[in-house]
Amino acid sequence: MEPFTYVTGIAAPLLRANVDTDAVCPSHFKPAELSKHGFGQALFLDWRYHPDGTVNSGFALNQDRYRAASILIAGPNFGCGSSRETAVWALRDAGFRAVISPSFALIFETNCIRNGILPLAIPTDVHRELVDDTFGSGTQSVLSIDLVDQLVGVPNGPRHSFTIDARTRAQLISGLDAIGQTLAHRGLIDDFRRLDRQRRPWVYGGPDRRATAP
Repeated sequence: MEPFTYVTGIAAPLLRANVDTDAVCPSHFKPAELSKHGFGQALFLDWRYHPDGTVNSGFALNQDRYRAASILIAGPNFGCGSSRETAVWALRDAGFRAVISPSFALIFETNCIRNGILPLAIPTDVHRELVDDTFGSGTQSVLSIDLVDQLVGVPNGPRHSFTIDARTRAQLISGLDAIGQTLAHRGLIDDFRRLDRQRRPWVYGGPDRRATAP
C-alpha cells in the first residue's frame, strides 16, 4: 500500500446518505481480468452515465473541477450494503486516497484501511463546516488531510482536529498491509519456529519423539 501521511488534493462532493457498495461499484460490471486495477472505470458507473450510455453531466465526478479529485466528501452511512471490496478497489483505482463522512458501514471502513484509503469519520457539525469551507462560493475545492497530526481543512483556512484508532493510523502511515505487518515481526517469527522445531520436530517432518514403546 502507499503510505498515507499528508495529502492535499481536490475534494469532490457526494453528500447523499446511505450510498451502498453496489452504487459505488455496480455488480453488473465485469472486469477484463480479476485484479484490483481497472475497477476505476466502474466507479459510480450507473450514476455517471444515463441508461442510454450518454454521460450524466450533472453528476459531480463528471464535472471538470472534480475530475482529478483524490478526496471524496460523502454523506452519512457511506458504503452500506453488502461487503464488496471491489467498491474500495474502484475508489482507489480512480485515484481516491480518502473518504470523509459522518459515518461508514463497518465492513466498508475495514476494506478501506486494508487498501490504503483513509475512511475519516467526523462529527456531523464538523462535516457541515468542512463542506461549507470546501465547496462554498469562491473556493477551490482543495482539501488537506494531515494524518500525522490528525488535522483536516482547506489550505490557509480553518483546520479541524479528528480522532482515529491508533492502530489504523499507524497502519495507514506505514503503508503496510496485513502481510507486511506480519513480516515486520519476521525476527520473532523465526525465533519461535526455531524453538518450536526443537520442541515439536514432527510438525516439521522430523522424528515423532512422542512415540513410546508399549
